[in-house]
Amino acid sequence: MARATASVEIERLIQLLARLPGLGPRSARRAALHLVKKKEQLLGPLAAALTEARDKIVTCEVCGNIDAVSPCTLCRDEKRDRSLICVVEEVGDLWALERAQVLNGLYHVLGGTLSPLDGIGPEDLSIAKLIERASDPQVKEVLLALNATVEGQSTAHYLMDQLGGAGVTVSRLAHGVPIGGELDYLDEGTLAAAVKARKVM
Repeated sequence: MARATASVEIERLIQLLARLPGLGPRSARRAALHLVKKKEQLLGPLAAALTEARDKIVTCEVCGNIDAVSPCTLCRDEKRDRSLICVVEEVGDLWALERAQVLNGLYHVLGGTLSPLDGIGPEDLSIAKLIERASDPQVKEVLLALNATVEGQSTAHYLMDQLGGAGVTVSRLAHGVPIGGELDYLDEGTLAAAVKARKVM
């Protein structure tokens, strides 16, 4: 059994940091050491920010985004194109699209993808709410911005069927060769998707 190298409090901090995505035990130990060294500049403000986030951050009742208000800032923004709803799997996907500044529509966070093997069915995702929102006469298009995984693709097909009666155009993100990508380094699935989605120049 490994001996403890720090107090119970520091070990607990390391264990909690190690639960974060992208941080293993070693990275968590380095992060904890850095936080403790910079206690005044980092640890105190971080603890305050975490407490504030715990107390104030909520899930948007309309789209599923997280914010300090519900409806969220994006849903309240009158400058957004209310004829377009972009459907994403998780909040991180929404944030990625917002960072890219490629859409000015509204969003809808499903909360995951359909995965029968994991016991995730339509009732476990925010699909009923999406159908309800898509039935609004203002909505003209629903863009399915789901990941190009087996689960993402099967969820997209399911949503296309469900949205059939909503009277909206259902579109999907293009798949294929990334900008700056070299054909020799791409996998067969990406190349196949690129060929199927080819456009006339």
